[in-house]
Amino acid sequence: MKMFRAMDINASALGAQRLRLDLIAANIANANTTRTPEGGPYRRKVPVFAEELQQARGTYGLSGVRVLAVIEDQSPFRQVYDPAHPDANAEGYVLYPNVNIVNEMVNLMEAGRAYDANVTAFNMSKEMFKAALSIGKS
Repeated sequence: MKMFRAMDINASALGAQRLRLDLIAANIANANTTRTPEGGPYRRKVPVFAEELQQARGTYGLSGVRVLAVIEDQSPFRQVYDPAHPDANAEGYVLYPNVNIVNEMVNLMEAGRAYDANVTAFNMSKEMFKAALSIGKS
């Protein structure tokens, strides 16, 4: 039904922001992981979103958010001199993940606020539908 399109859009945006929050949490949790099963340090992961468009009567309208991919950040790893570390190379340097905790915390706050904004919009849509349904009751 067309009247629930706003709720569908908000629901897809909530799912997208939840994925973003999960990836940020994984990035923070692995900020010091120097060895992964794939080999080498952990690489920061980021989601790629796109608008979902729906064609109706020759025009396109927004119908939600979709996740195109989860990509690994290809920025260089941090090098720290620690010859006693088991993952140190021949020169004594250890490669640490390309995760910046300060940036991740800013991203976490931004994603949290976007999630909250979508919850608020979802609840407002719900209240409008309830008010519309109550018009004929009295």
